[in-house]
Amino acid sequence: MLATRPVDFRCGAHSLAALAASVLRQDPFDGALIVFRCKRSDRVKILFWDGGGLVLVWKQLQHGAFRWPPVVDGVMKLSSVEFAALFDGLDWGRIQSVQRIPTPTAAG
Repeated sequence: MLATRPVDFRCGAHSLAALAASVLRQDPFDGALIVFRCKRSDRVKILFWDGGGLVLVWKQLQHGAFRWPPVVDGVMKLSSVEFAALFDGLDWGRIQSVQRIPTPTAAG
């Protein structure tokens, strides 16, 4: 999950979890990654529940900025490939999603 609106980066794990629940309507304890951005777009915070506690990952790019969608209210869902591109500072919007292979209905 990608929170599209910037957040105050002074927030810790518990504040971001409360924000995810109240504003984004996402359960921070379901195991999904929730990605937050700062106003300058050069830092991200990633929050997730690993079954034993909240984990907060913070990353700042040395050069450039992360590629973000337009700032709107709500969240976006990213595929694992799109998330990996975003985390590496690449333009995740140019990543083509792999089309799902249909499940066979009969042997033959």
